[in-house]
Amino acid sequence: MSWWRHAVIYQVYVWSFADSDGDGIGDLRGVRSRLPYLRDLGVDAIWLNPFYPSPQADNGYDVADHRDVDPRFGVLADADDLIRDAHALGLRVIVDLVPNHTSSQHPWFRAALVAPPGAAARGRYLFRDGRGPGGDRPPNNWTSNFGGRAWSRVPDGQWYLHLFAPEQPDLDWTATDVREEFHAILRYWLDRGVDGFRIDVAHGLAKDPQMPDVSGEPGSTHPHWDLDEVHDVYRDWRRILDGYPGDRMFVGEIWVQTTDRLALYLRPDELHTAFNFAFLTAPWQAAALRAAVDDSLRALERVGAPATWVLSNHDVVRHPTRYGGGELGTRRARAAALLMLALPGSAYLYQGEELGLPEVEDLPDEVRRDPVFQRTGGAEPGRDGCRVPMPWSDDSASLGFGPGPATWLPQPAGWAALTVDRQNADPASTLTLYRSALARRPDISGDLTWLATSGDVLAFRRGTEFLCVVNAGDDPAPVPVEARSATLLLASDTGVTGDELPGATAAWYRR
Repeated sequence: MSWWRHAVIYQVYVWSFADSDGDGIGDLRGVRSRLPYLRDLGVDAIWLNPFYPSPQADNGYDVADHRDVDPRFGVLADADDLIRDAHALGLRVIVDLVPNHTSSQHPWFRAALVAPPGAAARGRYLFRDGRGPGGDRPPNNWTSNFGGRAWSRVPDGQWYLHLFAPEQPDLDWTATDVREEFHAILRYWLDRGVDGFRIDVAHGLAKDPQMPDVSGEPGSTHPHWDLDEVHDVYRDWRRILDGYPGDRMFVGEIWVQTTDRLALYLRPDELHTAFNFAFLTAPWQAAALRAAVDDSLRALERVGAPATWVLSNHDVVRHPTRYGGGELGTRRARAAALLMLALPGSAYLYQGEELGLPEVEDLPDEVRRDPVFQRTGGAEPGRDGCRVPMPWSDDSASLGFGPGPATWLPQPAGWAALTVDRQNADPASTLTLYRSALARRPDISGDLTWLATSGDVLAFRRGTEFLCVVNAGDDPAPVPVEARSATLLLASDTGVTGDELPGATAAWYRR
């Protein structure tokens, strides 16, 4: 079976994982120094957020050159060394690919700005004339994901599309230059040994050429998300990947309305996997969680793709906070981890979730970098709160993040109790729970079969021997009959008995 069908992949947010040179920003040498930790945690692969040259208007998702390393993070040799060392430790490496847009400092866009309207250099991006007298109004009513309108005007009067920040102009994927460039980028990193790619905004590359206004009416087709033409891109990419040895893979960031639409991206000649955001966004309720699992497994089974589960990432509020915060949120998050890791398919962990890190909600305005915060005038807090640097030890001002005293976002004082070093020695810690679960996960196999339960309890069997029971309620609940005579393997909290499961607790059993 292909490794990516059942792998656990650890997301490394390079800015915030480990700093080797003391400047307060994570880097590739820092990541490389912590690879043994990831091996010992028990993951199969790492996914690196963008480390390419970039003005960092969106923390690296505004790429100026897909074939190099930003000096903040090191040099190209550091990427090669990291890939080599990871492979030596049995870890595969997935890198981020950002095909929807480039940086406004990319050579292509700089050339487009000095070219006249209609020139070939502008054809790589989505330049359009404006509406109204003198073209003073944007070409349509599209809005940016980061707030405000999705169009910016250039001095000669035309407008260019940016579905994110103005520093991130959208590419025109009908242009031959664009398609051929990304084919070359794929081959460049495949030749350097990467095992796969995470595709940013994978549902957004195709735009309706008529550029109609967004109507907002229920059932209407969106003019720049999830258009059928995008699948042609991934069929071409899949042929490139399949030409390389070593079982390389794609995982897509795909936000769509239904799992049936998601499944279209995972047909046998397109992408291999896609993040399961229906599961991530489900509330902490047994019925909602079960519905997300059932719907995903049903839709993906039809195309022969595995489900890919995820609870947190660099774009969403960390799930201990999302699930209520404080002690209750932590208990629910620990239970959710056992639920996710018991499901069939692959799973992604976001750095620090194995420590139980909460969202940092009280960052000072002056340190926030997220363009969401900037473009909404602070009305939206943005994503900085889930990107605060990792706490490794409590013996330095940066909690072991690096040799310097500072971190690019400040760490809360309370994180001194959540460091890797503190949790290593604690058999009841969240880190110990994750290590224990990941060590047992390879023994879990077989189809999922739901068991009869009552109240806010989920229970299922995998194969004939393994059972997972989750009490999503806050009060103790009876253990299903099938688990009462089984051997308890692991629990997310104490207090599990043969007949009762405490609130906000999950348990694994072997019959």
